Amino acid sequence: MRRGVRLGVDVGSVRVGLAACDPSGLVASPVETLRRDRTQGSDLRRIVTEVADREAVEVVVGLPVSLSGREGPAAAAVRDYAADLAGRVAPVPVRLVDERLSTVSAHQALAASGRPGRRHREVVDQVAAVLILQTALDAERASGRPPGSTVDPGPAPG
Repeated sequence: MRRGVRLGVDVGSVRVGLAACDPSGLVASPVETLRRDRTQGSDLRRIVTEVADREAVEVVVGLPVSLSGREGPAAAAVRDYAADLAGRVAPVPVRLVDERLSTVSAHQALAASGRPGRRHREVVDQVAAVLILQTALDAERASGRPPGSTVDPGPAPG
């Protein structure tokens, strides 16, 4: 298992969940929920700041694919977001990992914890980011290889 802090990102159309792990790569924890900012990119800038502040060695972004494994419009949007992020955090790699059912699992975990359903929206994206990152960490520990696929950086923001 490679050492170093990794960030997990759950990209939604309205919010972006952010999680981080410890330097040993054992446990993912929630960081915050960001408002998606398509015009000014404040969500992306916040992630860039977290990468720098935590000296992250990698960013793991959940890729929403259908149960059949097909990618739809949401996956295309996440791929674009990940490419933009990769251009901003280079040379830190950004990886896409399958996130099937992470939001469903996040809602189930929140319900099991006793959190009322109407209050899930506040933290569900963070919990989904934790699940995405923890799944990636566990997969790497089991296989000895980094999970998912590396994202090629998009054009530098300007």
